[in-house]
Amino acid sequence: MCSDSSNMAIFKDIAPYDKSIFKAALRRLMSDENFKTIASFVFPNISYNALCQNLKALETSDEFQVYFMHRAVRRVIEESATTLTYEGFENLSAAESYLFIANHRDIVLDSAIMQALLVEHDMDTTEISLGDNLMISDFIIDFAKINKMYTVYRGGSRSAMLNNSKNLSAYIRFTIKEKKTSVWIAQRNGRTKDGNDRTEEALLKMLNLSGLFHPADNLTDLNIVPLTISYEYEPCGKEKVKELYKRLQGPYEKTAGEDLKSILSGILNFKGRIHLSVGNKIDFHKEGIMQEHCYSKQIQKAASAIDRSVHQNYKLWPNNFIAYDMLNNQTKFNDRYSQSDYMKFKSFISEDLAQLNEATNVLRNMYLEMYALPVLNKIRYNFL
Repeated sequence: MCSDSSNMAIFKDIAPYDKSIFKAALRRLMSDENFKTIASFVFPNISYNALCQNLKALETSDEFQVYFMHRAVRRVIEESATTLTYEGFENLSAAESYLFIANHRDIVLDSAIMQALLVEHDMDTTEISLGDNLMISDFIIDFAKINKMYTVYRGGSRSAMLNNSKNLSAYIRFTIKEKKTSVWIAQRNGRTKDGNDRTEEALLKMLNLSGLFHPADNLTDLNIVPLTISYEYEPCGKEKVKELYKRLQGPYEKTAGEDLKSILSGILNFKGRIHLSVGNKIDFHKEGIMQEHCYSKQIQKAASAIDRSVHQNYKLWPNNFIAYDMLNNQTKFNDRYSQSDYMKFKSFISEDLAQLNEATNVLRNMYLEMYALPVLNKIRYNFL
């Protein structure tokens, strides 16, 4: 494990831009038409020249996030959601650095909303994971790296994947323990598309690679805090169901520009109410991991501890209860929604399914499951 900041060179391909690169990257952004378009949305009442003068005075990514990105997130919420609520920030200390492991429903907004709320709670923003598959243009690379995003390399040979995992694990541990900077990472590779938030064991195995001791020690040492984000209307809901449906029919390959389209849809489409919950820091010693002699069982218990927090803190909306009842052809939770709620959601589903041109029962059930599974997970863990 790297424990000396002088060795940061080995993380050059992973790390976000540091202060020495910030100014040059910001100049490139300001000369890009894509950034100008974004800026006009974020600051509609300021001329672009005046905005650029303000941006030139910024010295660090943290200042950029406070001045520009916080405003950007709040503008997105204003335009595409009704409310943003939150809880659990009292569990955090500005003096500590955390590894936030989050359920993943939207490519950009899940982490962006967390950053905005950290700013509003006078806490430093985190570094954020971003898959190399999304680094598709110089503009996106600059915009990501200036926003404290680190690169997660995927694919390649087995040896390359192992080396990438070792480097990523060492970088995350270095960032938390040496740089004293918090990190955001999704609990799984890619967004949850079926509504069933689960922590991939591969993630925890990767994090354990940079530790020197028992997995319970290695994971507890990272100050892991689960995050749960809950959207009333699932970002890119019909697109997720369409992908799942196609995967039933054979191998699925993304089309060119599909990821970028998902980013834009997630940002622009209506999401209704949004809730973000910060869980309690997990002490993996208390999860009984030390008593397990089998490594795979240790990792399973660690994943289960994170999942339990995510499911407990998931905010259920009327849509979730309606979907559960519709899927099971019952009225078990009809006290959790009104007839108006029911008709509104039923109409919403019908419209989305009509756009998919695949009006099958399989597709309908997959759509309902996406909303119903958070309810089922609450029941499984006796939280409901």
